[in-house]
Amino acid sequence: MIQDILPKLFHVEYHDYSPAPDDTVFLFEGNAIYFRTDEDGNAEFPKYHELESALQQHMGAPLKFRYMFSIDEERFFMPDVHNAAAIAVPEGYDRNENSMFRISKPRYLSFACTTAQQLFLWYESHKYCGRCGEETGHSDTERSVVCPKCGLTEYPKISPVVIVAVTHGESILVTRYKGRPGNHYALVAGFGEIGETHEDTARREVFEETGVHIKNMKYYKSQPWGFSSSLLTGFFCELDGDPAITVDETELSEALWLPRNELPPASNDIALTAEMMEAFRTGVIK
Repeated sequence: MIQDILPKLFHVEYHDYSPAPDDTVFLFEGNAIYFRTDEDGNAEFPKYHELESALQQHMGAPLKFRYMFSIDEERFFMPDVHNAAAIAVPEGYDRNENSMFRISKPRYLSFACTTAQQLFLWYESHKYCGRCGEETGHSDTERSVVCPKCGLTEYPKISPVVIVAVTHGESILVTRYKGRPGNHYALVAGFGEIGETHEDTARREVFEETGVHIKNMKYYKSQPWGFSSSLLTGFFCELDGDPAITVDETELSEALWLPRNELPPASNDIALTAEMMEAFRTGVIK
């Protein structure tokens, strides 16, 4: 999956670092990021020293950078959202939508992009205090934004999501979501609500989307998913009772029981949903 970057190691411990010349700087623009591709198809991102000429020409307050995380010894930064001026993109770097994150090489940079964008969007949406409207500041000791006026402290947004593979003998419950490009088969999925366990979320989402009940729920695996600022939790379970499906037409275009031998091979190796479906197709999960 996208976070499987071994032998490289992801270090998310918070530090109040300043960038060194060879540190990587992610330059975001909404859901897009700037990078270039070398002759082998590998993504390359600006280094701090490439921004120095633009920084030297900047008039006014010094431009600041926010440390995000490291992978092995490579450190990643972003421009601070409180900067009064935007940082010019160095020549040769192109704007790429976040759909490119999934296929960019090497894999560890694909994971870095999605995680960095999650942090960027959180910082950007917390530039001002949600309680009193004052411009926020940053904690020196932890990953949080703090209001200097009322003291409200906010931490990065991580939304809980369940991915549910419901089996019925040699078949699995698959869905197609409305309005999705490509419209590949998917599993039932949904966000947790306040007061719910993951197991309760799974039962509710399966029933709401397909009208069936489940039993014998077993945890499979979890996955951080920066595209939606989520932590995904995968479960396998069995049909409980009537297999008749009632499709929630507000969310789905289709839901059906698909035999194991009719499942198409996984379309990617980065997503938890794809891995779970492939595990059932190949018999890893009986």
